Amino acid sequence: MSPASTKASTLTLDASAPSSPVAPAAAAAPDRLEPGRPGYRRMSFALFAAGVATFALLYSTQALLPAVSAGFGATAGQASWTVSAATGALALCVLPMSALSERFGRRQLMTASLTVAVLVGLLVPFAPSLGWLIALRAVQGAALAGLPASAMAYLAEEVRPKALVAAIGLFVAGNSIGGMSGRILTGWIAQLWGWRAALGAVGLLAVACAVVFHFLIPRARHFTPGTLNPKALAKTVGGHLADPLLRRLYAIGALFMTVFGAVYTVVGYRLVGEPFNLPQGVIGSIFLVYLVGTVSSAAAGRLVARLGRRGALYLAVSTTAAGLLLSLADQLGAVLLGLVLITAGFFAGHAVASSSVSRTATKGRAQASALYQSAYYLGSSAGGTLGAIAFHAGGWAGTVSLGLLAVLGVVSITPYGSRAARAERHRLVPVASVQN
Repeated sequence: MSPASTKASTLTLDASAPSSPVAPAAAAAPDRLEPGRPGYRRMSFALFAAGVATFALLYSTQALLPAVSAGFGATAGQASWTVSAATGALALCVLPMSALSERFGRRQLMTASLTVAVLVGLLVPFAPSLGWLIALRAVQGAALAGLPASAMAYLAEEVRPKALVAAIGLFVAGNSIGGMSGRILTGWIAQLWGWRAALGAVGLLAVACAVVFHFLIPRARHFTPGTLNPKALAKTVGGHLADPLLRRLYAIGALFMTVFGAVYTVVGYRLVGEPFNLPQGVIGSIFLVYLVGTVSSAAAGRLVARLGRRGALYLAVSTTAAGLLLSLADQLGAVLLGLVLITAGFFAGHAVASSSVSRTATKGRAQASALYQSAYYLGSSAGGTLGAIAFHAGGWAGTVSLGLLAVLGVVSITPYGSRAARAERHRLVPVASVQN
């Protein structure tokens, strides 16, 4: 399951964003989809299938990196670019794709994006060199950016508000199952028939999902085309980037994802070697640990209610750091427990940071959320590459050291942001008093 599978809070912001020009009209429309009405079940299955395809394709090479390295005679750092190129391209294309969806339609962009990504996925197994594989994966990541850029807006416009959370939950569940099952599937198939066959299987899975999506997704009834206005988009994005608190939240999301990307990109190399010597199929099954993240992200709201946002972040950071240190042991049980703690801490921290974006951005929330997604996937890309380089230089201890540095960055940002917020409140109090 991809980390992206827990972006319920982040993606919901797009759905509720006041920046959408059609949201008010859609909210009042009597024919919007809801459970029991014609089209709702079709829409749910269609977006579930799209979610499965998206994250099965996006992280298809992650569990296969040791086999890819062996196949091309590449180092861990070189092979890691097959993951980082896809996530990095997605990060860079989320904002442009969201603008295109405003002009050409959510359904149209999702269909085009998924079609291109699937076609590229069928070519990926035949890449003649590592360079070609990385290039194809970058194109695939750029195409996949159209799904998160459009799916939430489509749901906001077509689904009744009271059914929106459930509809988004099904899409996110598709993300989760696609990311996790894709890794497990590739691991076992690679053990039997090689990594190229494994990537081919993911491509065929994505084809099936794309066919389901194409025939089931209902026609959009409440989309109103907008105009492409680069100046307005740049102004909104610039305003978000100028906000100190939003910048800190983006940094926290990127740093958490740096840890996660580094650990899960490199862990296969550690487990395939001494003293573990695990087969490729078992290594792929390690990604079942992602299920822990589903639980911890769902519990993030209760943690915030009990500890506050800063307290919840500190707990997430502490849990992640404890998992990193525990994973240094040479016992498989300790490594697995360490992965559980890292996963739980990451997903809880990500949920807190992403939900804070909506509280901070008072306008242009869709763009604020897209910027968070960009930072998140850039962190994944950087973590995968830097984690592999650190592993090549210093073994698993090098990767853990990189993760601890990123965790320290989160720890440094959090109290600084709290002090800055308090100072800003104190600065505004006299003004408010005078106005009253």
